[in-house]
Amino acid sequence: MCLGVPGKVLSIGDDELRMGRVDFGGIVKEACLACVPEAVIGDYVIVHAGFAISRVDEVEAARVFQYLERIEELTGLKERRK
Repeated sequence: MCLGVPGKVLSIGDDELRMGRVDFGGIVKEACLACVPEAVIGDYVIVHAGFAISRVDEVEAARVFQYLERIEELTGLKERRK
């Protein structure tokens, strides 16, 4: 199973390989943007294994973040029951 996580493009470098800084809900990482040449600063992209694989709108990105927060809450409940 693969998991792609949405992030907001904060900056894009000028290197030959198109790289950018992407914000994943407060965690900023570098990701390769070569597969989404249409992405611009402010766009949301789905990143898997360090590669942005598609663009996604802000509403969909927010929905995924809500799901991830809910999973974290449920995991915390499960761990407390142990």
